[in-house]
Amino acid sequence: MKTKAVRIYGKSDLRLEEFPLPALRDDEILASVVSDCICMSSYKAAIQGAEHKRVPDDVADNPTILGHEFSGEIIEVGKKWQKDFKVGQKYSIQPALNYKGSLDAPGYSFRYLGGNATYVIIPNEVMEMGCLLPYEGDAYFYASLAEPMSCVIGAFHANYHTTSGSYEHDMGITRGGNMAILAGAGPMGLGAIDYIIHCDRKPELLVVTDIDDAKLNRAAEVLTVEEAEINGVKLIYKNTSNPYELLEITDGKGYDDVFVYAPVAPLIELADNILGRDGCLNFFAGPTDPSFTAAFNFYNVHYASTHIVGTSGGNTSDMLESLSMMGSGLINPAAMITHVGGLDSVIDTTLNLPKIPGGKKLIYTGISMPLTAIDDFATSKNPVLLEIASIINKNNGLWCAEAEKYLLENM
Repeated sequence: MKTKAVRIYGKSDLRLEEFPLPALRDDEILASVVSDCICMSSYKAAIQGAEHKRVPDDVADNPTILGHEFSGEIIEVGKKWQKDFKVGQKYSIQPALNYKGSLDAPGYSFRYLGGNATYVIIPNEVMEMGCLLPYEGDAYFYASLAEPMSCVIGAFHANYHTTSGSYEHDMGITRGGNMAILAGAGPMGLGAIDYIIHCDRKPELLVVTDIDDAKLNRAAEVLTVEEAEINGVKLIYKNTSNPYELLEITDGKGYDDVFVYAPVAPLIELADNILGRDGCLNFFAGPTDPSFTAAFNFYNVHYASTHIVGTSGGNTSDMLESLSMMGSGLINPAAMITHVGGLDSVIDTTLNLPKIPGGKKLIYTGISMPLTAIDDFATSKNPVLLEIASIINKNNGLWCAEAEKYLLENM
């Protein structure tokens, strides 16, 4: 069987190619890919090439397929896995395999497995590590969003606080505490707000800052303060980079948990300035510069027990939690999606991702379509996109299962 895929050969060297897949082995699974979301991590891999920790050194001779936030259907199952997986099943993949301590991951390291493809071969180690996850939802894009949502969820689980009188850590955010998400009105921030409002371990106060009023206003439309209040959270959206304004909201107490959603040194220093006693700063945003640094107050580290953590991706448990919450309707990460395109738009989108405004860029690998902002569908000359615009309009401006179905059937 042939596949069409975007492969990486080196720094900024991405190519859309059609090539044959090898014969399926008894311990492998053949699958289609229907949807994939383009992640900043893919951009980092694309510009770093073989220097990236997950991209093989010999990628120039043995290119790998990009894309790790993907979903599709199982086409054929090797003999070893026929009791566990069935033809026709929808799936999602947890890319953080951690197989025998290796950093190898789908979307970075494998010649025949990545999200920017029409068909893929899923190797044995994915199933061995329990990272091929059956998905029973109607819309493929939700399964694609399960991976970025697992990153959000994992970060909340990774925060910790000290236990008075002992050296044991209490894992997770402070229940009933003060939380801030800085630069939190972007796509991942929206996912974080949605999760924290609806999960089972909530703060009493959640302050979300950004310096873009349009993004803050959109966030407030999609995830309202009223919805947060119903779920027991006082939610405040604020355009500020002033630590005194943020501390004033807490009556000077400070924040138990502060999440930084942009790799900007002054933002990290702002987070440090607003930490309360035993406050945990979570550096969520991954920088592209290996030498990225910022100042941190070590007087407070010593005397106020402030501390910092960072996570890169979630684990399988986080992804299962994401799929479960989406399946039960507790969270709706569709708000993260702002653009839709086909496989032929992947290269330009990936290489220019930091310059493209908006949130998640959703790719349907079986169609040809330029990357298009959802907000621009209503002015398109394409009748398919015009009809989808009316569908989205009825859904509070959000991408949805009905829009996906219409696109796949008509584009």
